[in-house]
Amino acid sequence: LLISVFAAGLALTGCGGNDAGESGPSGKVTVSGSSALLPLAKDAAQKFKAKNDQVSITLNAGGSGTGLKQVSEGSVDIGNSDVFAKEKLPEAKAAELVDHKVAVTVMAPVVSKEIGTNVKSLTKAQLQDIFTGKVTNWKDVGGPDEAVVLITRPSTSGTRALFTKYALDGKEELSNKSMETDDSGTLVQTVSQTKGAIGYVALSYLMNNNTVTPLAIDGVEPTLDNVYNGKYPVWGYEHMYTKGEATGAVKAFIDFIMSKDYSADIEKQGYGVASKMKVTRE
Repeated sequence: LLISVFAAGLALTGCGGNDAGESGPSGKVTVSGSSALLPLAKDAAQKFKAKNDQVSITLNAGGSGTGLKQVSEGSVDIGNSDVFAKEKLPEAKAAELVDHKVAVTVMAPVVSKEIGTNVKSLTKAQLQDIFTGKVTNWKDVGGPDEAVVLITRPSTSGTRALFTKYALDGKEELSNKSMETDDSGTLVQTVSQTKGAIGYVALSYLMNNNTVTPLAIDGVEPTLDNVYNGKYPVWGYEHMYTKGEATGAVKAFIDFIMSKDYSADIEKQGYGVASKMKVTRE
């Protein structure tokens, strides 16, 4: 009888371990979605687990659309997205999700180094002409006599949705299926290795990386200060969506990312702190 009571006590203790309590959170956290948010999620997971070794965190990219679909279906705990859920999901499905704005992402057009030697900035009109296929040679925008090679993203990409909305003013970009990827690391590598290439990527992927050249838009460089002040237009919130209110280890992980203690790490990685924004978007 004593052994049975002791075992039952252990079982009850184990069940309570999934919630954040005096002994800290425990359990599994599964995350998928935005590749733009992946570097931050990886860094936060590593630092969170260093303090909470009873939590395992599985991270996958796949694009904002994928993350939102999977969290809506309940196959992951957190869906990372560069855009608001209602932009990718039916209204009823989006209404079931809870939005946690964990950071601000800055999207920058990037070109191969030989193009970046001559081209430092493009107007919005030039950028739109390039991505819609009206301009096909760099000489037409002050660059060398070199064909423009678009490195594009799939329609499920939140990065693409954000760039289309705020850089292209809603104009649909010309897809290059032979060089299409939603893996931001792969995109940077492809641009760096392809003559005449242009793509766009989150500023976080350009930290300590000089293999490609980021371009200014209308003379305004893609920096955190320019985004905080509302001067640079191509930015969005990085969202972590949960289906219903977050609890247990999931809540503890999101709270950690949004804490004041972690805010300095957010900026070190090229993301913005949402509370520093002087402009907002809904």
